[in-house]
Amino acid sequence: MTSSPTAPTAPAPSGDPAATPLGFGVGARVTAAVMSEDYARILEGVLSRLDLTGLVHETGDVSTYLGGHEAHLQRALIDLAEALARTGHHATLTVLLSRGCPGEVACELPGGAGPRATEVPQPRSTGRFASAEWALYPLADEVAVDGTAPDHMRDIYAAIDHAKDLGTFRGSEHFVTRLEGDAGDVIATALAGWLLVGRGVQHVTSHLTLSLNSPSHEGRELAASADAPAAGDEGQEASR
Repeated sequence: MTSSPTAPTAPAPSGDPAATPLGFGVGARVTAAVMSEDYARILEGVLSRLDLTGLVHETGDVSTYLGGHEAHLQRALIDLAEALARTGHHATLTVLLSRGCPGEVACELPGGAGPRATEVPQPRSTGRFASAEWALYPLADEVAVDGTAPDHMRDIYAAIDHAKDLGTFRGSEHFVTRLEGDAGDVIATALAGWLLVGRGVQHVTSHLTLSLNSPSHEGRELAASADAPAAGDEGQEASR
């Protein structure tokens, strides 16, 4: 995934730096891959149209960092997945989400901030089928202020139950939860679990890997995906 790097901007002045998304360390590392010999041109076309309003971004040779409000992250990730699916090529999107640990080694926030509650963004359907593997990590090791003891599996199971309510849960596999459905709904499921656990746990990370246009999806695509361009048409799509 390549684009022109943009240096992260400093959070807006505030009496509590952790109250801002960037101050609280809200962000993602994203890697996109397209199974085509012309992958570089395809990715450049997709990324040139990606709306990153409200997000800082910085691209390296392994992944792209996106930082900002959770709603902006969800919008950009869904837009990216939809654009990748529209190329008609088999593509994957790997996302690492993190919140509550703005540093690399030390995770202490200014003023001893605890969990940050944020509204869960509404899903946005794309009409594009995706399968995914999802893992969630509530990194709570201390008793909360209200006396609640950390219980990683309790929080993980609650997030899985939420995925079942959303209709994207397909099963539990080794180390991951299998999700399937509209690409927008799958991404929103991962974001929702990440945010809901984050209401009680300061530092939460999550891994999500999506597969789009996989040959194994034949017969399981959403009806709305029938208008996806054939392989080789991605250049015309990218120029629109």
